Amino acid sequence: MFTDDDAGRIARAFRLGDGAAFTGTLARGEQGQVVQLETSSGLWAVKTSFRPPELDGEDGAFQAAAVAAGVPAPIVVFTDGGELFAEIRGLPVRVYRWVDVLPADSGLDPGRVGRLLATIHQVPFRGRRLQDPWYTEPIGAAGWNRLVERLAAARAPFAGDLVGMCDELVALEALLVPARELRTCHRDLWSDNLRATSQGELCVIDWDNCGQADPGQELAGVVFEFGYGDADRARALYGEYRRCGGPGRIERRGDFSMTIAQLGHINEMSCLLWLDSAQPDEERARQACRFHESVEMPLTVAVIDELLQAVAG
Repeated sequence: MFTDDDAGRIARAFRLGDGAAFTGTLARGEQGQVVQLETSSGLWAVKTSFRPPELDGEDGAFQAAAVAAGVPAPIVVFTDGGELFAEIRGLPVRVYRWVDVLPADSGLDPGRVGRLLATIHQVPFRGRRLQDPWYTEPIGAAGWNRLVERLAAARAPFAGDLVGMCDELVALEALLVPARELRTCHRDLWSDNLRATSQGELCVIDWDNCGQADPGQELAGVVFEFGYGDADRARALYGEYRRCGGPGRIERRGDFSMTIAQLGHINEMSCLLWLDSAQPDEERARQACRFHESVEMPLTVAVIDELLQAVAG
């Protein structure tokens, strides 16, 4: 994607030092990809997005504020003019200090995860990004039924799985409630983005989707991700979060609203991308695998009740 000349342009734009060269290390996420850049002053993560990113700079500002408050996250690098992005060959590019993160692991120490989330939720930052329907709105019974019909007609390998999930998905969406309170949150704290590092620390990456959300609803999603199927882990995470002053609470089924809506939209997107004949075969296969994750680790009303019982104990 980038050339050696681009490495120099990026280094100059972000004042990264001399001798800039890409190392060949590449990491891909759902939002974009990162290439490693080496200069005389160290290693850097150069990120580009698959879709046009928000250019308001708020994610960089929130991430920088979080780092200043003690949240373990990559240091944000701003341009000479104080901007988050620089345009390189027509692409908006941003840069972070490189951190060696390990593969995603939902088995991270729950107490450490709870402490980290409590710190994020106490970062003194007032952002302008409002709530997003991705985290609040249902797909709806009619929407799920349309997807079932399209997947069946296209003979999707996971069409039968969605048929079996539809009643549960609609039942979950009936639990959606408005936020109790709002503050700027990360809004994407799955194990893909809350990682261990090669140095044995934790690190929160990919702040692109940050914006206003209910901290209790974000907490519920983290408890689901890192405490699924283990009441002791869920209890330990929640207890440590509260001990460290985290403002969120999990007290009712509706506190899982953000997770319900987000997982619904993730599954919908996987279905739509698989149905898109313009997508290459490898991308359609990747989306089928992504959908299968929700089959292997389903969010159900019963799972929510188990987690509520765990954190109440």
